Amino acid sequence: MALEEVNALGKSDFVARLSGVFEHSPWIAERAWPKRPFRSLEDLHRAMLDAVASKEEKLRLARAHPELACGEALTVDSTSEQARLGFNALSKAELAEMTRLNRSYREKFGFPCIVALRLHANRASVMAEMQRRLANDEATELANALEQIAHITRGRLEKLLNG
Repeated sequence: MALEEVNALGKSDFVARLSGVFEHSPWIAERAWPKRPFRSLEDLHRAMLDAVASKEEKLRLARAHPELACGEALTVDSTSEQARLGFNALSKAELAEMTRLNRSYREKFGFPCIVALRLHANRASVMAEMQRRLANDEATELANALEQIAHITRGRLEKLLNG
């Protein structure tokens, strides 16, 4: 889909086409729609990121993400992103470690550890990142989660608009 097509969409079609960019959060596309026309993919992405304003909305967005390798109902994009690194085919030991990391992280921060998998070459890198981030405080981790979401959603928009 070309950016010109995105700019020409009515609100309901815009939301339907872009609702999957931010995990289980179509409200973001709905809020970005009035900002049309977008001059670039970056302009569209910025409008969507800016739609998440308050701390409560940021937490809501972070909590909408699935845990890695957890077996939750994943979106098509999340399934593909996790499968690329084999999170759908972990050994028993890896699954036990991921379960521990996910539980520890959620208990400490109240939302799942969000990692832009496209920035990692393998599972070990992701798991090391999760372990490292457990040492952070809540404010740092919410900022990290939002930064990772920005990387994830930028990639999804690129895929959607550049095919």
